[in-house]
Amino acid sequence: MPFKDLLKKKDKAEAHTSVEEDRPDTPKFTFMRTDTTTQEIITPPDFYGDDKAPSYLDGNTDSRTGKLFKARPRSTSVASTGSASSRTSQRSKQDSPKTKRLSQRLHLRRSEISSASVPDDLPEIQGPDEGQDGGAGVESQWEKRATILARKNEETQSRPTTPVPRSPAGLESFQYMNISGGPGKEKGVVLTKYADDDIQEAIRLHEAGELETSTQMFGRLADPNGENNALSQVLYGLALRHGWGCEPNLGEAVKYLSAAASNAASIEDLALRAGLKKGGAAKGELVLAIFELANCFRHGWGVQVDKFAAKQYYETAANLGDTDAMNEVAWCYLEGFGCKKDKFAAAKYYRLAEEGGSKTLGNSWIRKDKYNPSNGPAKK
Repeated sequence: MPFKDLLKKKDKAEAHTSVEEDRPDTPKFTFMRTDTTTQEIITPPDFYGDDKAPSYLDGNTDSRTGKLFKARPRSTSVASTGSASSRTSQRSKQDSPKTKRLSQRLHLRRSEISSASVPDDLPEIQGPDEGQDGGAGVESQWEKRATILARKNEETQSRPTTPVPRSPAGLESFQYMNISGGPGKEKGVVLTKYADDDIQEAIRLHEAGELETSTQMFGRLADPNGENNALSQVLYGLALRHGWGCEPNLGEAVKYLSAAASNAASIEDLALRAGLKKGGAAKGELVLAIFELANCFRHGWGVQVDKFAAKQYYETAANLGDTDAMNEVAWCYLEGFGCKKDKFAAAKYYRLAEEGGSKTLGNSWIRKDKYNPSNGPAKK
């Protein structure tokens, strides 16, 4: 019987107490049930006002018949345990409307989007009105972010191996080649005059269709145990990705692109510490490497598809002047790729790309008044 009905019965009983007290004593009868071997006294129902406690409150009034038909104890089964636990959980939900979810108990709450290639403490970009030295101060913040992304990505990638050419004899002629006739080349991340001459020759050979020889030259200049040149590492990584004069190797391509970003970041970090607001000698290599790594994360070239990392890398390269990255991060905001959809931000980057000379057909909507920066939410 529900508790509500029991309480109603209790209230009715209290209201009629005086009537029950005036009633004369009720005659008592003794009822017995017998057979050839047993005898059982059947107790009649009691009434309110009787001195004797009700039989259902007496713990010793179990009849022999009740004992015979009382449920026997049994071992706990899986089904009964599950049923009991489900009933208990249902009662607990009714008793406590703020019962924690299982995901909350196990600390499996949905968190912000994250990536192994993007540090959790990536600094926010603050505008010029927040104490920075104009546009140069904002640009230095983006370059600082690029160096952080490059170092974080390096942690997830192993060091690239020394490239092995298909035809050693063909590469040997370029081993110590100095196009300008100068002395032996100085090894370093940034371009020296002689390394630049070799890269220009490799580019000329690539455009002339001599892809294998060109890629071998890029590989020698990109060798981390050799020249360790950042720009050559980017170009050699692209050759490995697309199979220009070599077998495609997406995994090695990512390693060389990561090495290029890391090497360039080390130079740019020194430049920023020295107070150069617009970066140092390796800024172009850093931006190019960051953009190509974003392509890898977007398409899954040599790595798992990582939408969040792709958007972060695109946006960093875009704010350092790469017009291709501007178009790509605009697409990310437009489609919600690695972020929430934001047509104001998409229009902003599409306009920047057009101003930089990279116009996308069919984007006339970005010039509408409602997507004007003065009318929309400001984006950092």
